[in-house]
Amino acid sequence: MIVVQIKLLFQTGFDEAELKSYISVIHANVYQTIKILYDGSKEFAQNETDSLKYVVSIENEGIGEKLSEIGGRLDYPCLTKELAQEMEALWKDAAIQETYSRGNELQVPDCAHYFMENLRRLSDVNYVPTKDDVLNARVRTTGVVEIQFSPVGENKKSGEVYRLFDVGGQRNERRKWIHLFEGVTAVIFCASISEYVGTLFLIVIAIVSRYDQTLFEDESKNRMMETKELFDWVLKQPCFEKTSFMLFLNKFDIFEKKVLKVPLNVCEWFKDYQPVSTGKEEIEHAYEFVKKKFEELYFQSTAPDRVDRVFKIYRTNALDQKLVKKTFKLVDETLRRRNLFEAGLL
Repeated sequence: MIVVQIKLLFQTGFDEAELKSYISVIHANVYQTIKILYDGSKEFAQNETDSLKYVVSIENEGIGEKLSEIGGRLDYPCLTKELAQEMEALWKDAAIQETYSRGNELQVPDCAHYFMENLRRLSDVNYVPTKDDVLNARVRTTGVVEIQFSPVGENKKSGEVYRLFDVGGQRNERRKWIHLFEGVTAVIFCASISEYVGTLFLIVIAIVSRYDQTLFEDESKNRMMETKELFDWVLKQPCFEKTSFMLFLNKFDIFEKKVLKVPLNVCEWFKDYQPVSTGKEEIEHAYEFVKKKFEELYFQSTAPDRVDRVFKIYRTNALDQKLVKKTFKLVDETLRRRNLFEAGLL
């Protein structure tokens, strides 16, 4: 999502052809989501003591089997009005809603609610994705994607031009991209705090909401623990020993809702967390706890003679265009001040 926001904010955005190219991605997200939810409801119905609330109604059971079969294919059909109506009926089934409330246990994507509430629009024969649709679309990064931009706008003369590499954070992808970063100015690590785990995206970003979720490629591995290990690994790479680090604690909008329902200490890294209050005060307390954990990890993993390199943490929500723009401008200012300092001009 951050890469999409960069394209919208600092480049030319998406033309109609590019927007239409996301239709298949969005439809795939929809089919995958409903399959995960339906299959999850059956699993819960078999294994939970209060199993009845996970049993899909008789009128929707056939629809569920049909959509689960479609969701398991390698190629998905175009989302028709008929399929959208069936999907909407299944989505509104009480058992599916109960299952959705436990979505963190099932790899349900963050975009689930957004797309399920827009099924009729997504299935229109003249459908063209909006920028919000594109921002919510989920595509796993494999390989390396490069994008160039200036955080101050299209006038490249008024600021630095950045080369940003969006990389695959999955374990088997890391050796493919690490060699690209010899001599880079800064790493932005993106961690999803909403999933009590995260994915790598260089610049580097952590998703704070993923503390209670498991990896797509290894469901026994908590995502935040994987993020911790990945951040530690990146910090210790020789090519980054003089590199500034910008940590984006991403998806705060999801984190602030989840942390009031799912205890932060379900994650092994946060097992010493103690709630202190409720509401907004508790949200801030939990966020500061996570932030401190990353700060401690940074200094533990940084050689004593390198502690002066720039390290900044930013709270982000990739869907909030104004916040992303403000954050990148702050990053730009920080790096330019660093360059002036190293040149002896400050």
